[in-house]
Amino acid sequence: MPINLTKGQAVDFSKDAHDLDQITIGLGWTVKEKRIGAVATVSTQGDEAEFDLDAIAFLLDKDNKVRNRGDAKLVGGDVVFFNSRVHPSGTVTHSGDNRTGGTGERDDEQIVVRLNSVPMEYNRILFLVSIYQGIKHGQHFGQIGSAYIRAVDGRGQEIVRYSLSSAAAYEGQCTMLFGEVSRHGQCWRFRAIGDAYPYDSFVHLLKEYLPN
Repeated sequence: MPINLTKGQAVDFSKDAHDLDQITIGLGWTVKEKRIGAVATVSTQGDEAEFDLDAIAFLLDKDNKVRNRGDAKLVGGDVVFFNSRVHPSGTVTHSGDNRTGGTGERDDEQIVVRLNSVPMEYNRILFLVSIYQGIKHGQHFGQIGSAYIRAVDGRGQEIVRYSLSSAAAYEGQCTMLFGEVSRHGQCWRFRAIGDAYPYDSFVHLLKEYLPN
């Protein structure tokens, strides 16, 4: 059975119990419905654009910094996202942009990590989700009915899950730092974070992790 975490909790990944040659970080979400008469529609509060949530990974060094920004568009560096889907090391891969999300028991986006092969220069990997143009469309995490991040090992066994229910604290927040994996001695540890931010681009948060 997977371990269900709450905000701030952490768990070590066991090499004996799980295949860590490749783990999948899956992210999923559903958007709240509003009813107009007897018809249920997706709530977007103004603009009727679809919710477009994007998963991102930051690979951090021992000083908790993103050392390689890649080119001017952040392609080819230590940020893995829909425009730069494979890390230069080949150990972190983005599944691609899902512009719909929120149907059934499946991941809406995935980031695959070859955990045992991540170069030693990287100490932490952060996993974020941003609502693309959320501010423009009046969309935020307060409108997300539920969301989760989970880790699945190379045999397809779910190791851990962190579920995020909608709460007043997420009103107006368009970027979510969901969780991280980090090195602890010879093993990796997963931690649930659940910190929200008002901007709708991960670049704002990235600035906090760039070297001075």
